[in-house]
Amino acid sequence: MGLASASTATDGMQLCIFDLRRGQNEGQELDKILFFFPADLPFSTQLSVIGLSEGLITFTRIFSPEAACEIIEAERHSHVFYEAETDIWMVMADFPVGKKLQLPSFRDCLKERGTVQMLTMGREAAIEVQSLVSVLDSCAGNSSCYSMILFHDLLVSTTLSPDDTINLFTYAVLRLSPNALSSGVNSWSYIRRGSTSSHFVSGSALTHSGPVSEQIYHSSDTSPVGNNINRVTRALQHGKWYKGKDGFLVTDIWGVDVGSLVCATPTVWLQQTEEAMYLCPYQFKSLTLILLIPVSSILNGEQGVALVKQQLLENASLKILKVEEKLSKGWGGENAYHVSGYRYLLVDGDRNISRASPPGKVTTLAKESLLALSKLRDEVDLEKSRAKRDNAGCEKDLEVSIRAKNNAWAIARITGGKELYMVLEKASETLLYASDAVEKFSNRYCNGAFSLD
Repeated sequence: MGLASASTATDGMQLCIFDLRRGQNEGQELDKILFFFPADLPFSTQLSVIGLSEGLITFTRIFSPEAACEIIEAERHSHVFYEAETDIWMVMADFPVGKKLQLPSFRDCLKERGTVQMLTMGREAAIEVQSLVSVLDSCAGNSSCYSMILFHDLLVSTTLSPDDTINLFTYAVLRLSPNALSSGVNSWSYIRRGSTSSHFVSGSALTHSGPVSEQIYHSSDTSPVGNNINRVTRALQHGKWYKGKDGFLVTDIWGVDVGSLVCATPTVWLQQTEEAMYLCPYQFKSLTLILLIPVSSILNGEQGVALVKQQLLENASLKILKVEEKLSKGWGGENAYHVSGYRYLLVDGDRNISRASPPGKVTTLAKESLLALSKLRDEVDLEKSRAKRDNAGCEKDLEVSIRAKNNAWAIARITGGKELYMVLEKASETLLYASDAVEKFSNRYCNGAFSLD
């Protein structure tokens, strides 16, 4: 379709997330941009890429109203589309394909990045965590709060629903974790050094603190209402969160409280309970706690929120210290989930949980191994498509193995909603040896979920 000529002049991949409902009026075009990578591109270029994407979406809907386009390929470039939710689009554009290395599973990769990585901990640590969670959930007196605890960008505990957990977890890793605050991380991923997607802004609407009935964006709204009609909260801005002396994180993204001239406490909208909650992140060393307080339970605004924060510090400080000590004692560092001889990605689609080899270990793979893995994902995509056509609604167990030119093995096993992708560069000459290695991994780290027996 001539997309190569329509691409921006900048070489390299662009990843954008935008809301088709926003920015329809002149002068408000930037409001539709929720995220853009690379962030240093001029706004005119960003709007050009998004404008082209909007045009392609509208055009393809003429021919397929129920399902818009997924991938459009030009001679040397691909545009990949993924509708995260109604009118919220993620587009990977101007990605050089070339003849040797093709990555056919962009959309599956985006879906996989909508998962969380759990921290594995011992029994004693789990007991301390549960004790802390009980204190957090009762911070607001008679009203039940919600909480989430992270350690080194890994999920320790959550009392939220699965969808709200994914949304808040992804945002926390992007903007609230110690790594995000210290490095100004510009990734779009639950994996700190990766580049991928998030569903937080599209899934749980971030709003300015104030009268909730006037200022919360619901997913079905086309624009905010009330006095705040011209204000769009840009929750993904970099460098806008700061750690206060009391350990709580503050931001001015949601504006300033008129009465006290202090930064307004952010509010979020939970999908599961359809309730507005104050967002109160707290940090202690590598531990990040996120307390969600029902807006309806706080009668005097910022003063009430400050009182709950004070109660948290008084009642939970010692427990926070114990949890951090327990988790740090059992922490294996950045390579905690490295398994010698294996490079793997494990996805549990039913629980929205994933685990993978550390990025630093993945980068050691040879180009031939990466090419084999690319072909493997292509084969898996084709088999999934055939299975959907042949058995609508029925999941099919699947195993695919590919031998690379450097004699490495790329193996995929899919069963019961779980997927395992693996590269073995030292698996000898035979498929039997490689299959045995996968069996050992499955039995030891996956409770035998991918075993053939």
